[in-house]
This record gives sequence, C-alpha cells and structure tokens, in this order.
Amino acid sequence: MDLSKRIDRAMSSAIARAQGATDPACHAPGRLAAALNYAVTPGGARIRPTICLSVARACGDDSPDLSDRAAIALELIHCASLVHDDLPAFDNADFRRGKPTVHMAYSEPLAVLTGDSLIISAFDLLAGASDTDAPRAMRLLRLLARHTGMPYGICAGQGWESESKVDLGAYHRSKTAALFVAATQMGAQAAGHEPEPWEELGARIGEAFQVADDLRDALYDEAALGKPAGQDAIHQRPSAVEEYGVQGAIKHLQDILSGAIASIPSCPGEGQLAQLVRLYAERMTPVAPVRV
Repeated sequence: MDLSKRIDRAMSSAIARAQGATDPACHAPGRLAAALNYAVTPGGARIRPTICLSVARACGDDSPDLSDRAAIALELIHCASLVHDDLPAFDNADFRRGKPTVHMAYSEPLAVLTGDSLIISAFDLLAGASDTDAPRAMRLLRLLARHTGMPYGICAGQGWESESKVDLGAYHRSKTAALFVAATQMGAQAAGHEPEPWEELGARIGEAFQVADDLRDALYDEAALGKPAGQDAIHQRPSAVEEYGVQGAIKHLQDILSGAIASIPSCPGEGQLAQLVRLYAERMTPVAPVRV
C-alpha cells in the first residue's frame, strides 16, 4: 500500500477512536470531537509518519499494525504541538495550513483541550497494541515520551523560547529535531531493530528541517507559507537566519543534508531510504523567495 494511503487510513481510525465514534454507547462533546478531526485535516506533508514507516519498511516491517500505531502516535503529537503553538499564549496565529487555526475556528478553550486530547490519544494508541507486540510497544511509549516532554522533547524546545539566553543548538534539537529522531528510532523499534543507531539520521533531518523552516519564515510571504510569515522576527525567536544570515543559513542547510544519507544505518532497505532522504532534501531547500 502507498504510504500516504496507509497513513490516512490509520489516522482516520485513530481519530474515530478518539472521538468515541467506535463506541456506540459513547456520548462525547460534539464540538471537541469535530475539533480533533479539524486539527489533523488536511494533513500537510505528513513527513514524520512517512519517515517512521519508511524506516520500518527498511528494517523489514514485520509488524505493520505496530508500525502504523507508532507513525500515527507521532503525528498526533506533532498536530497537538501545532494546535498549542498557534494559541495566543505562544504564536497567536490566525491561520495554519491555509485555514483558520483551531482556536480561531473553535475557541481557545477547545483548542487547549484538542491539543491535550491528541497527546493522550497518541499514548493510548500505542498502549492498545496487541499482546504479541507489547514489549516493543512499551519501548515505543518510552521513546515517544522522551521526545515529547522534558528535558529532551518538544516541550523543552518550546520552553527555550522563555529563556533570556538561548542555546540555538539545544533549541533546535528539542524544538524540531526531537520528533524526527523519534520518527527514525520508532520506525526501527516497531520493526524490532535497536533504535540507537538511528538517532543521527533523525537529528540531521530534524536540524535541516528547522533551518529550512527558518529560511522560509524569513523569505516567504503568508500566501506561500499558508500561515503567518516573519514570526521569528516578530516574536524575537532564535533562528538560523539570525545566527548565520540568509546565505550562511543556506550553506548550513546544505552541509547538514550532505551528511544525512551517510548516517543511514545498514539495513535491508538502505538504498530506498537514501532515495527518500534525497527527495526530502530537494523539497526542504527554499527556492524562489517572494519576500526579502
């Protein structure tokens, strides 16, 4: 099955469960249930679950249901982080992926609850793995927790924005790279491989994605991005553009990507995975900026 179709099917199933649609006796609040689906639709590029499943395939993918659960749990965490990032307390963004943000469409209280519910649904999804997959699922739960919370995960990344002095490397590792490391490690773990050798690939992809995002935020306008532009400057957030300048950031991005393929651990699907990384490298590099 095509990975995008596989991800969409697994996501629809997870959201239906979170909404209570799979339990005839459940009477869940309708607006919150609708907001859950709104927060994950449309899905954007679904980069993290695609990487997770691609690594699982490269490692044999001997437990597809568990791989699907790992990929969707990861994407639920990512979507929850976007809902919370957009709130007035953080970015105060009106648009995300070309449509009103969750707090604009459903209210700020429901946006907070939507993000919270997606996070809990992610862990519930992994906890619901079969008894046969339970040992791997437990390790996946620990990986997801590590890369979501404090002191290494995306919560720590958001926390750096409240510090008077920011370590840019630590900020990027937790703010963005954490979920990419989770993607590669969870994909390997779901297929029964040790996760540690996959950390470098995830870290490199994550760092490259953050630098590319910093460049797009500085160079593109709102129409091109599908969300507010120039947010790093407005909120005085640390960025690669601020650190290196535009040309320096582009050079830094290219340096990161050049080492990503070489870091892929030996596995049955190594060649196909290298092709995927090359594809993402091409897509990540900003071109034809419309805003200076």
